[in-house]
Amino acid sequence: MSFAPLPLALAELLLRPAFRTRRAPDRAFERLLAAAGPAEGDEQFTDDLRHLLRCWSGAEHLTAVGWLSARGHVGRHLANRARVRRLLAEHPGIEREPVDRPVFVVGLPRTATTLTHSVLSLSADHRCPLLWELLTPDLEPGPERRTKAVAAARRLVGGINLLAPDFRHIHHLRPEGPEECTFALPHTVMPLSQAVIPQYLPWHESRDFTPDYRYLKQIYQVLQYGRPRRRWILKSPLHLENLDALRAVFPDATIVWTHRDPATAVASFCSLVEHGMVVNTRPLDLDRIGATWLELLARSAARGLAARARIPGEALVDVPYTWLGTDPGAGAPKLYAAVGARWTEADAARLPAAVARPRGARVHSYDLARYGLTRADVDAAFAGYNELRAEVDRP
Repeated sequence: MSFAPLPLALAELLLRPAFRTRRAPDRAFERLLAAAGPAEGDEQFTDDLRHLLRCWSGAEHLTAVGWLSARGHVGRHLANRARVRRLLAEHPGIEREPVDRPVFVVGLPRTATTLTHSVLSLSADHRCPLLWELLTPDLEPGPERRTKAVAAARRLVGGINLLAPDFRHIHHLRPEGPEECTFALPHTVMPLSQAVIPQYLPWHESRDFTPDYRYLKQIYQVLQYGRPRRRWILKSPLHLENLDALRAVFPDATIVWTHRDPATAVASFCSLVEHGMVVNTRPLDLDRIGATWLELLARSAARGLAARARIPGEALVDVPYTWLGTDPGAGAPKLYAAVGARWTEADAARLPAAVARPRGARVHSYDLARYGLTRADVDAAFAGYNELRAEVDRP
């Protein structure tokens, strides 16, 4: 991955003039804030995103495309927040919408969280947020607004596929398919998967994420308002490090925790980061990717283990990788039973399509050594988690 594909090289040339705004991040932020709409009374939220853009502007080896991505990320969250606040003011009943017994699929990345989410989305009794909804949360749109929102999601996915063509083989994004809460949460570690932003991490590590989860709940209340109520099936590996905040806002949630050998998960995720980050940061330091994400993922697992001790047993479901990765026909009914859901013949008929690889997808190959890591490194970092996994994997 030492050279830039032609579309990326052309994009860099076209965006070079706008790249100069990186030198004045506060001015760039004010433009985004003005475009998003009024933010009176929401100063903490906007100040936090201002801090993120400041940090992102100082990222090492940031490309012009990377700066566009940073501004797009911050601008989208500002616009969504303004819309949600306006909707809550116009429709007070939104915040009375019950989000009852939601299921949250969590776990280290690359442990079949997406597959588990897809399988749970099969039921007609369940409701998963779609990518276009997460990118532009709103009340039930009319045909014209829906077409516009879906088209925006398609442009985003199309841009990713054009500039990082191998990314789709690792994580397949579908504009009208189920996606994860990561797209709705305003503050996560995901900017670190796009750019080298060391000054952002200490701020992130000390943050109380409870307000973010209150906002996440408001987003799902908006998406539910005026529509049939079904059980929400939600997902993000990033929830693992914030289970206490999640459960403070969703106290009756069922936590579905997927498990896999962390040596495999870390290698696979580092490969995912590499293929996405190359668009935003050049040149890449592969050893730094390995060191950064070994630390972040190990910390996430440790925080998850600490929070796990406070979760009632009936609210926690452990899903070994073998359940769906080896024999989904046997694992899917067990998964449904574990979350208290009905597994029907209609669900079983749709299962093969849900677990099939996307058409044209290539096998994803990865290796810890490419990122300067060894199995011993990973085993040492995840010693506590591996003790739990040994129990979960026990026949």
